[in-house]
Amino acid sequence: FHNGVSQLHGRVSRNMWHWLYPNVPVDQVPIASITNGVHTGTWLAGDLHGFFDTYLGEGWYDRLDDPDVWQPLYAASDQELWEIHHRLKRELVLFTRQRMDAWYKRNGMPADVSTLLNPEALTIGFARRFATYKRATLIFTDVGRLMSIIDNPDRPVQMVFAGKAHPKDEPGKHFIQQVNWAARHEGLKGKIIFLEEYDMNVARYLVQGVDVWLNNPRRPYEASGTSGMKAALNGVPNFSVLDGWWAEGYNGKNGWAIGEGQEYGNSDEQDHHDVVSLYNTLESKIVPAYYYRDANGVPTEWTRLMKEAIVSCAPAFSMHRQVKEYTEMFYLPAMRASSK
Repeated sequence: FHNGVSQLHGRVSRNMWHWLYPNVPVDQVPIASITNGVHTGTWLAGDLHGFFDTYLGEGWYDRLDDPDVWQPLYAASDQELWEIHHRLKRELVLFTRQRMDAWYKRNGMPADVSTLLNPEALTIGFARRFATYKRATLIFTDVGRLMSIIDNPDRPVQMVFAGKAHPKDEPGKHFIQQVNWAARHEGLKGKIIFLEEYDMNVARYLVQGVDVWLNNPRRPYEASGTSGMKAALNGVPNFSVLDGWWAEGYNGKNGWAIGEGQEYGNSDEQDHHDVVSLYNTLESKIVPAYYYRDANGVPTEWTRLMKEAIVSCAPAFSMHRQVKEYTEMFYLPAMRASSK
């Protein structure tokens, strides 16, 4: 058996390998798809685990891939969910300050990090392997436009980056240099942070503590991606190109799409259309939604997005579902075939 790791990856793979099966339609090339999932116990914040215990009832963890299990979250307390998220966000801020303080001291650059990152500001996370097709620097295409969005004193925006490039990937390492340059640019300093030594510990703080998870690969090169699944599990809406898992995960209510799922023959044209969509969506939809508050100071529009992200993504992109599909679609049929 052969498979892609998302529905779109399966389609791309069937087209790539169609030459091996020239006498059959491309949709009958024997390459299926099983979308990746993430291990809930590893990536779910402990405070949210308790929140789920309260609203989902006993035994929810044993039925992670059952969509019905997650429906009670729609009726959960907005204020309680927001307080948990804000607590996780403050933990991210503290962690970031500690890491940056150590970085400054290590490089002989004493600095006051006590005001680094604002726990009240809309915080966007971007953390992954710095392969060039993931376009880590896309948001810096028009620095002036970006500054006009993030430098609003009434509705500030900040970003935390993390990630690594393969030691031999020179273009990827150059992207990291560009992000570090942006973090030191006079107009962006203090609003753009790059955390070094990306690992699972850093990833946990990010996927649990940011407000929005950004992903802007050049479609259709993202096979699946899993960081956004981890973020959605923790109630962090995705803001992503419709590529990999997000092409099937996005439902119009659980986050935002960059572009409309187009594929271009010209990469410059694709970059232009995607970055325009990114800026417009961030400015006109994401920022206003985050800063809207009800009479009790709760961002009810945002908590609705958070709930939808969890309910729509947690069961569909769990490791429980993934392992079941591999077992039922591939492992058991292969076992039965080998025993004949």
